[in-house]
Amino acid sequence: MNTIFYAEYDAAHHSQFVFDIPEGHDCWLLVVTQTPALFWVDGKLQPYPSHCAVLYAPHQKIYYCACAEQYVNDWIRFDTDELYVTDTSLPLGKPFPLDDPEYCRKLFQLLVAEHSLQKDYRESSIDYLLRTLFNKLLESCDQENIGPQHYPLMKLRTAIHNHPSHPWTVAAMAKTLNISPGYLQSIYKKSFGVSCMDDVIHSRIRLAKEYLGHHRHTVVEIADRCGYRNVEHFCRQFKQITGVSPKQFKEHRPDRSL
Repeated sequence: MNTIFYAEYDAAHHSQFVFDIPEGHDCWLLVVTQTPALFWVDGKLQPYPSHCAVLYAPHQKIYYCACAEQYVNDWIRFDTDELYVTDTSLPLGKPFPLDDPEYCRKLFQLLVAEHSLQKDYRESSIDYLLRTLFNKLLESCDQENIGPQHYPLMKLRTAIHNHPSHPWTVAAMAKTLNISPGYLQSIYKKSFGVSCMDDVIHSRIRLAKEYLGHHRHTVVEIADRCGYRNVEHFCRQFKQITGVSPKQFKEHRPDRSL
């Protein structure tokens, strides 16, 4: 069971902000930074960049402070007997970079909402949200080399997946990140294991399968809705990825895992 004592997102503080609890809380504290900050780690004050998370166990020393004109964070103070927290492999009292800070921020917003509202399924909703948040934290700990370009790349990939029909080109994508097309292709594949244009293609084919399986549009209409201006090109790419033509897929509706 989880008990949230307080949760807040987008908490803004001035440049002189200091949070100093030498003996720690008698409960758990999770902090996610949106701006750079200084944290007491291994006996000294150390700087950490934006988009870091740090989990403090009960009675663990807590000290962090602003290191710029403003310090902004999301945080939750809570008690729990759930093993995904009490037996977590996350480092305690040591910040680590987040793989997807926007996702975590949305979870914080939902946690604040659930904590504030007295709904029938409040406890189970809070548990599911906390479990998901801790899963995302564990994923972040397993991630290596989260560099300065990681977050713009995450935003780009989210845009690709949400809008596959957009007329994406490597040159245009690189321009939004203010980097060269060649460098974009290199760091994109290193970060996600797939090239940016292959990501576009797979996102389009995934959308096409949805249309083919559950809508009455013609193949020509679906090709256009998925960002293809040439239906033959669409059919060729579809078959390369799924092993069947769009027409065969529409007629037989094979397993969606294709």
